[in-house]
Amino acid sequence: MSRDRGPRRLRRLDRRALIAASMTALSLTASGCVVVHGEREVLPSTTKAEAAKALRQFTTAYNNADEKFDSSLDAPHVTGALSAIDSARLKAGQANNPDGNAAHTPLTFSDVTYTIPKKAGWPRWFLADAAANKGGTARWLLVFTRSNLNDPFQVAYLTLVEAGKVPEFKKDADGWAESVPADATGLAAAPGALSKDYATYLKSGGDVFADGSQTSGWRELREKSANKPGLVTQFIDQPLTSGDYTPLALRTADGGALVFFATHHYQKQTANAAATIPTPNKDVLALTKGEIKQSLTMEFVSNQVAVDPATSGGQVSILGRIQGLTSAEGS
Repeated sequence: MSRDRGPRRLRRLDRRALIAASMTALSLTASGCVVVHGEREVLPSTTKAEAAKALRQFTTAYNNADEKFDSSLDAPHVTGALSAIDSARLKAGQANNPDGNAAHTPLTFSDVTYTIPKKAGWPRWFLADAAANKGGTARWLLVFTRSNLNDPFQVAYLTLVEAGKVPEFKKDADGWAESVPADATGLAAAPGALSKDYATYLKSGGDVFADGSQTSGWRELREKSANKPGLVTQFIDQPLTSGDYTPLALRTADGGALVFFATHHYQKQTANAAATIPTPNKDVLALTKGEIKQSLTMEFVSNQVAVDPATSGGQVSILGRIQGLTSAEGS
């Protein structure tokens, strides 16, 4: 008996195959394994299991790099501000300790909380808030980000914040957080403007930022060091806002935002003819090009985390800041 392979049967088979394929795609999307039209769909940035895996991979790579002073070992797991700061630190360490880091102690995390925003478009990102065996009682805030589904998650921002200072986040019924757009209104300042605002504040002051050690306190320290006998110190501050330095923000439960952003800083010391530049430490010297005669220009990258209140006329508070020297030049 011949089997029915006529047009009617083939159409039925095609319909069944299409239905099966559609159900498979739907199932994969719901499980978080496949993002369909990720540039448009509002979806969780990742799963908690994938976030935990990313933190484990980062920690292993970070420890390997720190032990050997080899930036190639954690390069796939860092980006943006942390990459700039960490790679320079490891470069200096390697120059001064070619046999590795004799003082290495593995970094370990505990009591980790993952805050994962549900959002459209790229980058997809999440926040890991953890206790650690370094930094005392401070909480370590690590922002992981990636630009497409095929990339690994990388840490772009790393800051330490005093325990109890991290605000509560707004979450939906399923526990997903809310990402705040860079141009969001209804806040003391737009998240995307904070890098420029901070650079402007450090130069000229203003009322955008609340007083604190990383705002008014830092300006006071600069004023004290600007002019000393035989030595003048100048400062230049610039925003960092594009690419891997894009500011990222989470909606807090009170309607404000917790914002992560980066800035670029230069510090130039110039000695008069009768004086000399104070001898820098060995890590600064390892990153210095040229001979230090009458001036030394140091370049830094800094990353900050700030509370941006949902109050018109309110002030932004810097909760934590980590800065690292990335290069220097003598003349």
